[in-house]
Amino acid sequence: MTGGVRAELAVQGPSNCPVATVSERAPVTEVTWGQAGETAVEEFRVDGADDDAAAVADAEPMLDVGDERVYQFERDPDGACACEVVEGLGTPVADVRAESGTLVLTLHLPSVERLRAVVAELDAVAEEVTVRYLVHAAADGETGADRTVVDRGQLTDRQREVLRTAYEMGYFEYPRGANATEVAEALDIGLSALAEHLAAAQGKLLAALLAE
Repeated sequence: MTGGVRAELAVQGPSNCPVATVSERAPVTEVTWGQAGETAVEEFRVDGADDDAAAVADAEPMLDVGDERVYQFERDPDGACACEVVEGLGTPVADVRAESGTLVLTLHLPSVERLRAVVAELDAVAEEVTVRYLVHAAADGETGADRTVVDRGQLTDRQREVLRTAYEMGYFEYPRGANATEVAEALDIGLSALAEHLAAAQGKLLAALLAE
């Protein structure tokens, strides 16, 4: 078995993404795109044929498929589209949908390191990027498959912020790149609050990782 990963990323506030804007009114699924010359054409489905929502992106209705309506619109191909940023790294996007203004991408990657690179690039074109879940398969030669699902949605926004800041400052490295006092000062919180948030966040993540 290969050692790849499957990840679902929530991209909040993606730039140049009318689909995310449409999803503030109605869930969007089956997002695809293509480019011919100077024009990029994007297609998506909206449940319930919400023409008011699709009008946000100046999308034209194409056809009905069951309870869904298919729309298409043209956009600037030179903009910093989140999906094209990912593809520019040589990573296909397996699935795209949007909900409540957030773009949700499903990716299949060769390693966690590649996932980190993708998240770093997306950070430049979005307000926030979070990993909703991560499934990791055992590499060849390892003992069986070891798939682990980590749902970051179980963390509060504050817990994610504290955990991300501590990680980026090197708090979890050995030797540490920053101590607890420095991390707390960067977050403008006390040491006891830092310890509480870190303990809660790590406890939730470890419970998922170590669950039988």
